[in-house]
Amino acid sequence: MIRPVPYVGAMGAYTLADPNGAGTISLAQNESAFPASPAAVAAGQAALADLALYPDPEWAEMRSAIAKVHGLDPARILCGAGSMELIGCLIRAFAGPGDQALGTQYGYAFVASATAQAQAEYVAAPEVDLTVSVDALLAAVTPATRIVFVCNPGNPTGTLIPNDEIVRLRSDLPGDTLLVVDQAYAEFADATNDPAQIFALVDRGDTVITRTCSKAYGLAGARAGWGCFPSEISGEVRKLLNPNNISIASQAAAAAAIRDQAHMRNVVARTAEIRDRFAQECRELGLSVPESHTNFVLIRFASTAQAQRADTALRAEGLMMRGMGGYGLSDCLRATICAREVMDKARDILKGALT
Repeated sequence: MIRPVPYVGAMGAYTLADPNGAGTISLAQNESAFPASPAAVAAGQAALADLALYPDPEWAEMRSAIAKVHGLDPARILCGAGSMELIGCLIRAFAGPGDQALGTQYGYAFVASATAQAQAEYVAAPEVDLTVSVDALLAAVTPATRIVFVCNPGNPTGTLIPNDEIVRLRSDLPGDTLLVVDQAYAEFADATNDPAQIFALVDRGDTVITRTCSKAYGLAGARAGWGCFPSEISGEVRKLLNPNNISIASQAAAAAAIRDQAHMRNVVARTAEIRDRFAQECRELGLSVPESHTNFVLIRFASTAQAQRADTALRAEGLMMRGMGGYGLSDCLRATICAREVMDKARDILKGALT
């Protein structure tokens, strides 16, 4: 029998939502409720004519678009096959056996998986009311802590801490500890949490900010993410990136989507309107829903059994939310915001399941 190396054999695979058959509408993957910018679709289609060529390993067009929108130096930007690739490479570059990566109780689960791949230890600091606690993170730091990860806004909670708290965290962390702020949903919070304040932390040389085009830009299928890196950090991470990691079509679509800020802001506004209405309707059903700053809501039921009944009822009607048992939230379902009529159907099913 051919055996894997021991640490891989001991790992569990990173899992996505459990499919429920053809015809099911997924509210489980946090995909956009609305299509990508028409300009992005057109650019991706036009780029198909160049499929005989390898993609640009410097992501020049995509970097230029990101830099212009956010006022960043293009040289500080690295692009990845979603922010997942960048996160995985960061951990492999800066943590290994005997090291710790510190996250939060309900932080993005892929970080723990990527930490296991590096044979490092993942440690989770407690959250308070489903929200990141900077004090708890600082209390959990040990001499073995090499990297601290904060997902803000949070996934799967949707909650947000102010930028001032991120700045405080960075100021109080040891200088040899890398801080990674994962902002996959930041476009839904940028209006209240000035992104320039967080990007400025990169100037310190010990902080990385990651973002993605999968959510607000509607390009989950393109696998295009990016991050702002200090030069000394990016040089190490580039050693681990696939040099042709984002296809020609995906780079073209991402660059066009980022340039079309009006479309993105419209998607964010429409999504937030549907989200807030659905969240309030769930609260009126007696369910607990924390305020969300993302394109999803976390729904907390009275018990695990009630959450399971709701999940069964939804699936029976062709809708699938994401169970949160893997996060220690077995009494919760996470609902991606979809078109209004889908959310109305979900509300009605939940109402029936609770009576």
